[in-house]
Amino acid sequence: MPVIFKETVVNEILQFLKNNGEKLDVEIAEGAGISLSKTRCYLTELAAKGEIRTYHSTRFLEGRKIEGIRCRLAGLTPLPKWS
Repeated sequence: MPVIFKETVVNEILQFLKNNGEKLDVEIAEGAGISLSKTRCYLTELAAKGEIRTYHSTRFLEGRKIEGIRCRLAGLTPLPKWS
């Protein structure tokens, strides 16, 4: 993959997280318009560089188990969600 394209995608992922806060890997892939497998590769690289924080997440939505990687920008604490 050309370096310029890779940098563009990485910057797009970082901007997406900056604009939208903590998100699942599938939400990031959808927002960036790239495959989930490529998104996970980029997220792994960004986490290794310390630019983002990631952790495994399991949620249950309408009785369905949803597993993924939750991501947020490093150094930012997510704001509480008020109902």
